[in-house]
Amino acid sequence: MPDRLWRRGYTVSPAEPEGPGSLPEGNPGSPPHDGSGSPPQDGSGSPPQDGSGSPPQDGSGSPPQDGSGSPPQDGSGFLPDDGSGSLPHEDSGSSPHDGSDSSPHDGSGSLPHESPGLPPNERPPEGSPTVQPDGTVPVGYLPGGKAPGGKHRGRRKKILAWTAGALTIVVVAGLLGVYFVYRHLNANLHQVDISEVVGSQPVDLHPQAENILVLGSDTRIGQGPGYGSAADINTDHSDTLLIVHIAADRKWADIMSIPRDSWVNIPACQMGNGQMSSPQTFKINEAFTLGNLDGNKTALGVACTVKTIEADTGIRIDHFVVVNFTGFRDMVNAVGGVPVCTNTPINDPLSGLHLKAGRHTLKGWQALGYVRARYTLGNGSDIERIARQQAFMSALVRRVKAKLLNPVAIYHFLDAATKSLTIDSGLGGIKGLYDLAVSLKNLPPSQVTFFTLPTYPRLYVDPTDTADVMWTQPEDSKIFQAFRDDMPVSKDMLKHQPPPRIAPGTVSLDVLNGSGAGGLEYTVAAVLEQDGFKIKRTGNASSQSLTQTLIRYHVGQGPQASLLAAKVHGAALEQVPGTGEVTLVLGSNYGSTAHTGPGTNPQPTSTFAPRTANQNICT
Repeated sequence: MPDRLWRRGYTVSPAEPEGPGSLPEGNPGSPPHDGSGSPPQDGSGSPPQDGSGSPPQDGSGSPPQDGSGSPPQDGSGFLPDDGSGSLPHEDSGSSPHDGSDSSPHDGSGSLPHESPGLPPNERPPEGSPTVQPDGTVPVGYLPGGKAPGGKHRGRRKKILAWTAGALTIVVVAGLLGVYFVYRHLNANLHQVDISEVVGSQPVDLHPQAENILVLGSDTRIGQGPGYGSAADINTDHSDTLLIVHIAADRKWADIMSIPRDSWVNIPACQMGNGQMSSPQTFKINEAFTLGNLDGNKTALGVACTVKTIEADTGIRIDHFVVVNFTGFRDMVNAVGGVPVCTNTPINDPLSGLHLKAGRHTLKGWQALGYVRARYTLGNGSDIERIARQQAFMSALVRRVKAKLLNPVAIYHFLDAATKSLTIDSGLGGIKGLYDLAVSLKNLPPSQVTFFTLPTYPRLYVDPTDTADVMWTQPEDSKIFQAFRDDMPVSKDMLKHQPPPRIAPGTVSLDVLNGSGAGGLEYTVAAVLEQDGFKIKRTGNASSQSLTQTLIRYHVGQGPQASLLAAKVHGAALEQVPGTGEVTLVLGSNYGSTAHTGPGTNPQPTSTFAPRTANQNICT
């Protein structure tokens, strides 16, 4: 910017260093002297005039005048730069004018802004800055008599206005983005209502706790090539069945895997062809298949599974989630793969999985093959496969938590997850899932426990059955009771407990036969009567194909049921609604893994091996 600015006959100029044309430091505010103590005079007592009404200029710091009262212009309105580099405020003889009548005088008898000899029409208007003896005005004034701060303030206001507008646009765009993401993810979800199909459910003893059924569906519909034809496989199957129990206080969670080959009682269910199935005893995953039969109706498959679990365990299922093949693959890919650790090499031609022993990061179909492979790994059992699935899920949870600060990765994960999920409408869509996740944000991995329901081979009951398993009793009944009572499952809880100290004569019971072996109820009733129990009724159960011997009891009858279980080893315990007598229902396992003889461990030893989500993932 030029060093001097001219306006209406006034000069804005930086002060110049002491020397020719500058004021000496010794007498600020006064014109230069010649050493006599008086300014030069021509004898008239007044400074010499050149007829212009202005004193002549001699390079003392004021611009030369041409008699017109205006300095020479170069066409730009500015004087040439003299290269002095001095600022106006360094002139100690200048004093800014504030527009008042009390401006200081310089001893000449005239106000500082007045120029002797200037006609009135050429004098500066009121409010102009104080003119210094050298013809300059103080720094801070620009043409128009305005301080530069005014212009800068206007510029700042415009900047602030533009910034506020831009921020508003960003916020609105962000909110719209969140809204459309929410709509997109919610639209991905397949939500169904199975309440009318399920019918009555067990009493919800702890409404704040949650029991969520998780099913892995091997549906071929919409899964692409490589999984078999949907035309050839006219129903869906499920190889993965979990019950996730989330404590009411959100301080812990238990995740129970139920082996798919568990031999259970399946109630009558509505099938995909519109008909009702007959009650039967079979593997637990048959319930999902029955509901889907002739139509791939996932909702009906889930409904039949819920009815089966609730009937056999007494656990109320609050919500459910079904995951398919493609969704699982895409979720793994969205987080960049999941680390696994194998203690032995894996060579599974059925899944196409070939891994050396050690640590690997699996993506896509490899990850799916790892959690589904069975026959060529270990002993080929479903139990070992469940152990791999639990380790994989632990690693996946840690992987997702590590990606929480990466919005792109999390979005892709949620997009893949929601596309693959079928959930119950009561869960509340994407908002319900979000609220559930928020409620678990402070849950440490060390308080999330995975375990497999203890089982033993069914061949102990039926030597021809080498594939299926039965639930170990009474341990599993204690686990089911813990889920119902919102209590964490532990090894100590499953230890053998002494029977309650009550007399058998205080226990009245019915003995029913569901084993198919005629007259068994009379034999067992006679044994129990000898032990002091009161037998009220004997007869046949509604089904003659029951496998598991069962003790049913009502609220308040827990001690009586426990005393009977101490006599009928291997019987399951099930609390049922309503009132009535304690009932012993004999299944086909009576006489093998359930009996009234001596001993407390009639069933083969089964392992309860819980693992937490932060444990080593090597399997």
